[in-house]
Parts: sequence; structure tokens; C-alpha cells
Amino acid sequence: MSTHNSEAFFGHPGGLKTLFVTEMWERMSYYGMRALLVLFMTASLQDGGLAITIASATAIYGLYTGTVYFMGLPGGWIADRLLGGQKAVWYGGIIIMFGHIVLAIPNDKTFFIGLILVILGTGLLKPNIGAMVGQLYSENDKRRDSGYAIYYMGINLGSFIGYLVCGYLASDFGWHYAFGAAAIGMAAGLIQYRLTTPKLEGVGAKPVAPLSAKGQRNSWLIISATLIAIAIITVLTFEGIVVIDPIATAQYVAMAFTLIFVVYYAIIYFFSDLTGNEKKKLWALLLICIASACFWSGFEQAGSSLNLFARDYTDRMIGSFEIPTAWFQFSNSMFIILLSPFFAAFWIKLGQRMVTPAYGIKCAAGLIIMASGFIVMFFAAQYAATGLQVAPGWLITTYFLHTVGELCLSPIALSAVSKLSPRRFAGQMMGIFVLTYSIGNIISGLLAGNYDPNNVEQIPSLYIQISLFSIGIGIIILLVGLKSRFWEALKTEEDDTAAPMKDTSSARSTA
Repeated sequence: MSTHNSEAFFGHPGGLKTLFVTEMWERMSYYGMRALLVLFMTASLQDGGLAITIASATAIYGLYTGTVYFMGLPGGWIADRLLGGQKAVWYGGIIIMFGHIVLAIPNDKTFFIGLILVILGTGLLKPNIGAMVGQLYSENDKRRDSGYAIYYMGINLGSFIGYLVCGYLASDFGWHYAFGAAAIGMAAGLIQYRLTTPKLEGVGAKPVAPLSAKGQRNSWLIISATLIAIAIITVLTFEGIVVIDPIATAQYVAMAFTLIFVVYYAIIYFFSDLTGNEKKKLWALLLICIASACFWSGFEQAGSSLNLFARDYTDRMIGSFEIPTAWFQFSNSMFIILLSPFFAAFWIKLGQRMVTPAYGIKCAAGLIIMASGFIVMFFAAQYAATGLQVAPGWLITTYFLHTVGELCLSPIALSAVSKLSPRRFAGQMMGIFVLTYSIGNIISGLLAGNYDPNNVEQIPSLYIQISLFSIGIGIIILLVGLKSRFWEALKTEEDDTAAPMKDTSSARSTA
């Protein structure tokens, strides 16, 4: 990698600015639309919505967010073997943009076509843009972690803008104006990306492990056949020939993803000639994976049940101004930006004092802190059950606790995957770990289906059940973590012979 451009962006390679801005606009489009998804689907026909039941809408939401993460696996493979990172990001962004354009068309059927396009495009763009950030740096470049921290700020800045702009447009102008704004945001990112691609200096220009010519032909045939199958199923569904129950589908997909996770993990554990220490580290990593799936099943209530609670039972009036429902969700982005430096310094200070909690203990703490946010919502829902509109502070406090939990778990979990995985399976283990995001998101949508605005007396029980279950899992992981911390510290032959792996935990690259 050439170095003449190495000081072009806050002391980092100029290509980081290209990826930072592209990711910022992509996240603006993604989170801006995501914040409105359940609200739009459950809104009445008179309000321009789809009038879908809450249980079905939240199941669709869970399928959407879970599949977005899952598609990162084939998306990363396509970049590595067929296209290269640069082209994958470019084509992925174009597909996302067209997806949002289709969403902006006021038609029930095109809405779901738009969702499918956004899923496919995000699967191409998201994993590869994060991977290219790391490729900007040489193996021993100490700026790598701070580069990921800057990149992570782009993610949260984009989501903040998305919530702000799309939430306002949906509230004051209509749903499809907001979806159109998401398309414009993605278009801005694409224009910037194309104009500044030379700053990447060849990073991601070619596949890192290209297939043979025959392998490429066969791969494109399989990809084309898959896309044709998706198109046929979509048409048959619109024609009423195929009937899809979103709740049942979400349940089956959650089970399928869980089965894939278990089988793949078992294959690596039992059939990969691992040493005893490597197996013990995998047991420690399994705890983190369980914590991750449980965490996201609660955290992702933000776009579903918590979003609906903001709409139905929260006093959103400030004088004569009504706060758009989606605006509450940018609390997470704001708290991330404010708290990230504090947490980075906190872990460093602990390390200087020779106090380094095990990964399992940190993740258990994050899960329990996130769960405490639902205790807050339990009391808020009880007030709502009496017929009161609750103050915004209840939701904001919940989002604050969820953010603290995220900062304890999300970057730590990514670091754990990189440190505890056998090095020869590091990439595959990261792919397996991403499945915990998918599983958690789909379960989150199914849980949110129990939110019934016509039966407000049951809403407190929904939140306290999520809280107690998450706290229970967190306590179990915490107790086992007292033992697994010894497994995490075990040395392997690879640790002695391989160069230290770079910790990219400062960025939730799959966020």
C-alpha cells in the first residue's frame, strides 16, 4: 500500500474518508427507513399505511433485519471470490438506492419488492465496506483501531441523520417522502464513492481469492438462479398462488439460522483437529454467542415494540410541536457518540490497573444492563395502563441503558471472536458469529408481536418477561464466565507462532 496519502483524513489514509462518508450515507438510508418500517406497516389505510396487524408487521420487521445480517455472508463471499470489495460496495449501493426508490412508490406490492432489494444490496455493501477499512492499513499499522473508531462514528452519524430527516418527513409530509429521502441519501453516498474511489489506492479492487473461470461461471449461474427463484416466489405471492404467513416464516427462519449455527459450530469443534486449549476457548466463545443472540433480541425492540410505545403511549408534545415518533430512536446514536470515548478510556484504565474482566463477564454485564432498560419500560407501561401518556424520559432512559449495554457487549464480542477463534478458522467463526445477530433480530420481531395496543394491561408483562429472561441468561453467563475466564487465557500453538491478530472491536462492522 502506498503511503503518500497516509495523512489525508485525521492522520489516516485518505481512503478512510471515502469509506466513512459512503457508510454514513448508507446508514442514513438504512436506519431512516428502518425506524419507519413497523410504524408504516401498522398505520391505518387512512393514514397511508398498510394496516397490517402488529404481530405480522413485527415478524416482517424481524425477518427483514435478521436477513440483512445473514446476507452479509454470501455478500462477503461474492466480494472475495467474484467481484472484489470495491465493486461489491458500488453495486450494493446501487441496489439499495433502487430499493428505496421502489419503497417511495405508494403501492402495497412495490413496498415488499423494495425491502427485498434493500436486503440484497445491504448484503453486498455492508460486510465489504467494513473489511476494506482494515485493508487500508498495513499489518503493523497502529492506526487501525482508531481508524475503525472513526468509521464507527460515521455509522452513528448516518443513523442520527436518518432518524432525524426521515422521521420528520414521515410525520409532516408522508411515508413515501421519507423513503424517497433515504434513496437520495444513498445516491449522495454513491456519487461521493465514485468520485473518491482513487483514494482507496487499489484496496478491494480485485477479489482476494478469485475463482477459476469455470468456477466463476458456475457461481454466477447459481446466483442468477437464486435471484430468479426469489422473483418467481414474489410474483406468485402477489398473485395469491403462494400464501406466506410472516409469523410462521419468522419462526422457521429463526430455527433454521439456529440450526445452521449449531451444526457449523459443532463441525469446527468436533471435526477440525483442534487442540484441547482451542476447544476450551470455543466453549468460552459459545457463551459470548449466546449472550449476543439474547442481547439483540431485546435491543432490537427499539424499532418495533418501543417504537410503537412511543407512538401510542408517550407524550410527544413540546408546546405546540409534536415530536416525530422515529426521533426517539436517535437517542441510541447520540449516546453512542457521547459515551464511546468514555468506554474506550474506561477499558484502558482498567487494563492499566491490571484489572481485565473476561469477555464472558463483560458480555454478561452488557446483557444485564440492557435488560434493566426493560424494567424501566415495565413501570412506564404500568402508567400507560392507567390511561396516562407517559413522559419521554422513560424511553430516553431505556435507550440510555440499552446503549451502555451495547458498548459493554457489542465491541467486546467482536474482539472475543477475533481472539478466541482458532486462527485458521477466524473468518468462518466471524461468519458464524454474525448469525447471532440474525437470530436475535428475528426473535426480537416475534417477541414484539405480543405488543397489543388494544390490550395495554398486557404490555407490562411483555417487558418484564424480556427483562427477567435476559437477566437470568446474563447471570448464568456471568457465573460460568468466572470459570471461562481461565479458558480465555489459555495459550495455543498458533498464539506462539502467529503474529498478533488486530483487534477491530472498536467498530461494529456488521451494525
